Amino acid sequence: MESFEQLANQYQPMIHKIIHSLHIYKNQEEFYQTALIGLWEAKERFNPEKGTFTNYAYTYIKGKLQTEMKRTNTWDLRNVYPKEEYWEAIEDQDSSQPLEVELLLSYCHDLKEKEKKWVLDACLGFLSVREIAEKENVSVSAVKLWRSGALKKLRGQLEIHE
Repeated sequence: MESFEQLANQYQPMIHKIIHSLHIYKNQEEFYQTALIGLWEAKERFNPEKGTFTNYAYTYIKGKLQTEMKRTNTWDLRNVYPKEEYWEAIEDQDSSQPLEVELLLSYCHDLKEKEKKWVLDACLGFLSVREIAEKENVSVSAVKLWRSGALKKLRGQLEIHE
């Protein structure tokens, strides 16, 4: 058979006809490349005893494009990217939450200032002991002392209320 470039030039009108018949209007260049891959695979797999190459190539390319369309459509359905208005309407998860802070602080009236810092950073900021230590520029063991003091006092308050 002839070189693939010659074959691609010869079958270019047929590829465009298939793309048009399948109503492909988005990503036409990508589908054209898929069709060229299909043409190359058809050239490699063609058996002259089974019929003419033109019929085989047409069927093979069309099947390749339909498979790619199905894969692309499935991917598009599973991966939806909302418009910009959606992202503007979503509440910022990192924004301060005054009611939660007030609720937590209502339990912390007996705690020292540093113990309150641990409660807020651990419960609202979801920070680890190491992250709190880095944030406050203190040692990890200091933050562990804040934690143990806070937990001890908070447990004591819970026992009084029960």
